[in-house]
Amino acid sequence: MIQWLIHILIDAVVLLIAAKFLSKVHLSGFKSAIIVALIIGVLSFLLSWLLTAILNIATLGIFYFLGIGFVTRVIAYAIIIEIADKLSSDFKTDGFWPSVWLAVLIAIIGGIVDALLF
Repeated sequence: MIQWLIHILIDAVVLLIAAKFLSKVHLSGFKSAIIVALIIGVLSFLLSWLLTAILNIATLGIFYFLGIGFVTRVIAYAIIIEIADKLSSDFKTDGFWPSVWLAVLIAIIGGIVDALLF
């Protein structure tokens, strides 16, 4: 549970930083960042496995068998970020590519945090 809360806080900080540096990502403040990070966390828990499975089937598992399965996970996470965009009025991404970049940033920072703390 504590690990999940740490990830929510870190994801919120990543969202805030991304909103400052990426012109196509809009976020109104830290409170909104926490709410969006919670939405992304819950959606990721509920949908990530399903989206990854669908993408693996759609690509015939090519990415998985080539050892680059992280590509399908990043795309699934970007889709989750797009859903969070639709669910929150305080968070917007202008197009799918900013969501992909956010997914990559969150995955990299989350991986570093997991390696350092857990």
